Amino acid sequence: MSDNGCGFPAPGLHSFLFEPIATVGGFEFNKVMLLALVTTLLVVSFFWAAFGKAKVVPGKLQMVGEAGYDFVRRGIVYETLGKKEGEKYVPLMVSLFFFIWIMNIWSVIPLAQFPVSSIIAFPAVLAAIVWILWVSLTFKRHGFVGFFKNITGYDKSLGAVLPLVMVIEFFSNLLVRPFTHAVRLFANMFAGHLMLVMFTVASWYLLNSWMIPAAGVSFVMTMIMILFELFVQAVQAYVFVLLACSYIQGALAEHH
Repeated sequence: MSDNGCGFPAPGLHSFLFEPIATVGGFEFNKVMLLALVTTLLVVSFFWAAFGKAKVVPGKLQMVGEAGYDFVRRGIVYETLGKKEGEKYVPLMVSLFFFIWIMNIWSVIPLAQFPVSSIIAFPAVLAAIVWILWVSLTFKRHGFVGFFKNITGYDKSLGAVLPLVMVIEFFSNLLVRPFTHAVRLFANMFAGHLMLVMFTVASWYLLNSWMIPAAGVSFVMTMIMILFELFVQAVQAYVFVLLACSYIQGALAEHH
């Protein structure tokens, strides 16, 4: 019996907590970490198998790998950074895209049924990597003075409001930008998983009561949510990489 007295096991924050699978030297290894590790192995293994022995006439696996690689390279990186500037960042962006996408997809995979990105630590680390890259590229390309102007939006034509704009841009770029980059991915996966859990649990709960017709409706909603989540999972990977490319583009652009 749940705390609400009706017997319905309502999903909540406990749905995102897992008991450790193993503990080594005080370090707890749980299901989410296992899924993240498996995601890494899957992405590395797939591209290793696809391109490890690349052929002029590609096989099926190489064709799939090339299609995925070209989607990110041409559809995101080249469109944002251009071919000349963007080529060197393609491997990173391809890795980010497929790593995030697979982490998200675990939400609808039987037995796993949990999106790794719904734990804020994972999006935060990925956003931190992009932020560090953006800061280092800005400093390297423009020097200290140019770096300061870039992150503060310095534009003397703004006149009296320039100091206020500089303060806002400074905090926006150095603090708000990495935060929103991480939270956008986290929040969408968190909310999506919560909705899936709610409809799935509701279907089972209603099926074991006298409201069987309502269980059918809940089951249909579960299927709709799964299809919707598949779409959102890919979109969130796309948006994360697109924003990463736009930040790099801003670091490389000449300040006016």
